[in-house]
Amino acid sequence: MLPILIKNEFSRLRSVLFGTSQSIGPIPLAEDCYDPTSLHHILSGTYPAEVDMNNEMSAVLEIFKKYEIQVFRPSVIKNYNQIFARDIAFVVENKLIISNILPERDKEINALESLFKLISKENRFTLPEDCHVEGGDVIVSGNYIFIGVYSGHDYSNYITARTNLKAAKEIQKLFPKKIVKTFELRKSNTNPLENALHLDCCFQPLGLGKALIHSNSFLNQVDYKWLIDFFGRENVFDATNEEMSQMNCNIFSISENVVISEQNFSRLNLWLVSHGFTVEEVPYSEISKQGGLLRCSTLPLIRD
Repeated sequence: MLPILIKNEFSRLRSVLFGTSQSIGPIPLAEDCYDPTSLHHILSGTYPAEVDMNNEMSAVLEIFKKYEIQVFRPSVIKNYNQIFARDIAFVVENKLIISNILPERDKEINALESLFKLISKENRFTLPEDCHVEGGDVIVSGNYIFIGVYSGHDYSNYITARTNLKAAKEIQKLFPKKIVKTFELRKSNTNPLENALHLDCCFQPLGLGKALIHSNSFLNQVDYKWLIDFFGRENVFDATNEEMSQMNCNIFSISENVVISEQNFSRLNLWLVSHGFTVEEVPYSEISKQGGLLRCSTLPLIRD
């Protein structure tokens, strides 16, 4: 059995599920898009090619190899997008929660069957069907579980609304000793600059007491202020609208002071180095054209 354990976002990574861009299939039709970033690149003729995405994911695999991290991959489904593993499931403490994702993506769950068999049945959970949740909206931070939600009456109008309050309440039941804190996220089906697809698109705690945050992604500015007070202004990188849409908040921690980041995030990477981080830079800009980056394509299973 695999002894899964996740208590935060940045303890030393030992085991991870990493998505795949093998056999990703043809460019989707505009009407089949799940997010505004993909839609923008389809309409602009700049949607990424499979060969480029394979090269980018290979660069991340080299970093995992360098740090001796055990890597699992999904079973490859022909002509199917399986890059964003974080959407499919997430680990909190020693529990794996399988997401209630968009029905169009159910095959991605089946592609993880070999991994799920390595995790004890009593540690695997699926929430009730009306509890919508994806792993990008769930961030573990010590005694807190931060969850991005959208609770507007027009929830069903937004394909970008992936997690609801019912899911947050069920997760609280699973972890009664933790504090579940929800954040209302800004949603748009068409404008990448006005859409926080998941919480990890606009917020991420790092090691060394630091955090990455984008203020406009929070519908209630009191939530943004709460995070600033929680981490301390001096410890926060404030992303611009453009940086948020490029996924600057969606880097990935290998350990408390080592992160993987996109090589073109020049302002962020300089900030990270100046605050004591080792930054492993990789090309990932093609994958970002689908509205996700490094945290989205990784599902940590074991951290020290």
